Amino acid sequence: MARQREYVTFPTMKQILQNLGNGDTSIVEAPAPQLRAGTVLIASRVSLVSAGTERMLVEFGRASLLSKARQQPERVAMVLNKIKTDGLLTTIEAIRSKLSEPIALGYCNVGTVLEVGAGIEGVAIGDRVVSNGPHADIVRVAGTLCAKIPDNVDDESAAFTVVAAIGLQGIRLAEPSLGEVFAVTGVGLIGLLTVQLLRAHGCSVLAIDFDESRLALARQFGAQTCNPGCGEDPVAAGLAASRGRGVDGVILTASTASSDPVAQAAQMSRKRGRIVLVGVTGLELNRADFYEKELKFQVSCSYGPGRYDPSYEQDGNDYPLAFVRWTEQRNFEAVLDMLACGLLNTKPLVTHRFALDDAHLAYDALTNEQRALGMLLVYGRVPPLRQTPSVALATPTRFDPQRPVLGFIGAGNYASRILIPAFKAAGAQFHTLVASGGISAVIHGNRAGFCEASSDVDAMLGVSTINTVVIVTRHDSHTHFASRSLAAGKHVFVEKPVAINLTGLSELQTAYAAAHHSGAGPQLMVGFNRRFSPQVRRIKTLLQTVKEPKSFIMTMNAGAIAASHWTQDHAVGGGRIIGEACHFIDLMRFFAGCPIVSIQARRMGNAPGLAVTEDKASITLGFEDGSFGTILYLANGAASFPKERIEVFTAGRVLQLDNFRKLKGYGWPGFSRLNLWRQDKGQNACAKAFLQAIEQGVPAIAPDEIFEVARVTLEVAEQLRRQQ
Repeated sequence: MARQREYVTFPTMKQILQNLGNGDTSIVEAPAPQLRAGTVLIASRVSLVSAGTERMLVEFGRASLLSKARQQPERVAMVLNKIKTDGLLTTIEAIRSKLSEPIALGYCNVGTVLEVGAGIEGVAIGDRVVSNGPHADIVRVAGTLCAKIPDNVDDESAAFTVVAAIGLQGIRLAEPSLGEVFAVTGVGLIGLLTVQLLRAHGCSVLAIDFDESRLALARQFGAQTCNPGCGEDPVAAGLAASRGRGVDGVILTASTASSDPVAQAAQMSRKRGRIVLVGVTGLELNRADFYEKELKFQVSCSYGPGRYDPSYEQDGNDYPLAFVRWTEQRNFEAVLDMLACGLLNTKPLVTHRFALDDAHLAYDALTNEQRALGMLLVYGRVPPLRQTPSVALATPTRFDPQRPVLGFIGAGNYASRILIPAFKAAGAQFHTLVASGGISAVIHGNRAGFCEASSDVDAMLGVSTINTVVIVTRHDSHTHFASRSLAAGKHVFVEKPVAINLTGLSELQTAYAAAHHSGAGPQLMVGFNRRFSPQVRRIKTLLQTVKEPKSFIMTMNAGAIAASHWTQDHAVGGGRIIGEACHFIDLMRFFAGCPIVSIQARRMGNAPGLAVTEDKASITLGFEDGSFGTILYLANGAASFPKERIEVFTAGRVLQLDNFRKLKGYGWPGFSRLNLWRQDKGQNACAKAFLQAIEQGVPAIAPDEIFEVARVTLEVAEQLRRQQ
């Protein structure tokens, strides 16, 4: 078992980010990521710039908005649907927000292990490892995404491991055997590594490219070459290399919009040959080329099984070797073994070396120098331990202690795009933004005006100046952070749900009661923003003039989410009923203005092909005053249909609200409609109401209602899960 420490913090780190809006790259200093179970913290020594992927990202970022749209036609259709349902202004804001979100660059890292989390075996503090960590001087990766470097492999050679694994995975799919003839189309970085790996398999190799300098390297590695730019015919070259029989396989490692590489691959292949696409090409295929030869065509997924599987990459759950021999990690190990025995030579591929602080020069060279190939970033420092995992973002502000001073836990999409701007618009005093990875706290903390960015929740809770905590993390952590914050005497705003099970709800209720044992105590608020929407407030005002019971119909066209998404995981997200439908349970409770006395829930029955049925459900609630309502939470509708519709029937009158934009009244004296230019679900008003509630000492939502809605939501989920 690897050595472990229970709690260690590290210094600030530097990381390279790219702005998708304009293509600019920058080096950002941020708190070091916090160690988690199943992860490893690594101090970087060298990282490799992926010439293909990172050049593509930089060029995409620098392209105009129109060019970006042309490159992603499927996104255009999504945008048009969003305009129809949410409105033009809301859609424009969402696009701008998305493009302004910096992304981390890099996935080829070599470093020294600083710390190992619980459950990690096979690596220890001080080991040299490769990983798919980004360009940052401290990285955190799952244990399944790193591999020990043999003693006789130097750092610079090891930095090519991950890109070589991409080529290796394509080779594994092609299943070459000793003596076969393979063509490699596109001999950039991955292509040249693929040439060497095929040679190590005992294959004859034909390298095809328009760049003569790269073909010279391919010849150095033992390949025959073909340069179409000099008039040479790839198909004829393939036939010549295979004694006229046709090549056994083709690995496509090119990056082009043209479909020529695929067509040529088919034409040069023998009957029942194999073609594997590792790079990016056009895919306008000629059926006859494939049909007559019964060719096998396959697209390779990055560096092996486990890629894009959250269970493998985030949770660190390895696949059984007996059933999945080659995973991402085991492909890394195979490449390292090839380097160790001298069958893979990366030294001729190195064209540039840059210090991390000169990374902007690396990306200029990447886009402007044709010869740029193996570009290494060298890290000059091994960080010492330090006890303050935070970064000052702005000159310390003099806070008014009589008003809320906020610490935020979580800086993901909803926090950064919706909730932080909402609190900023409400005039909140921002102190510290915490994110476990560190970097997002700096990005969004700078943008919003926080004084500090941190990766340490404990340190933030210990700041006496902070009197209010906003929690916007994954659902399974809400109860834990809310209870700890209440115990620290902080007011709490927790994004829904407050709990994903009855045990958590009981824990939170106990923490709230303990915080109020002597009377007044910190406030607890849940992000039920819809009840603060201007149109919902108007509905509430109208309903208060009617004394008889009401009937409610609330339809949520929720849209499908993959069964593998964390929100569908009952242990992490709680499922979509607990995580999302709670909004409508709260809204109906708000409209009725009295306790819920009956609950009936029915989901779609089990059926072949339906991995999730709980998110297609009907929920009927009865209220103390005789009112009742049905919530239709449906994940099987069309995206072009309004996402949320609310209807209220009472006293010969009807109110209908479509997607928080259009409110119509039927039969209401003096009221017919209230339409908005842009969608308003009440997030800004919700944040403002919470801040005012703290200052005035009156809860924005009664605690009894918060706990009632949580209990009812959990009961609904339980009924759905008991259904046969």
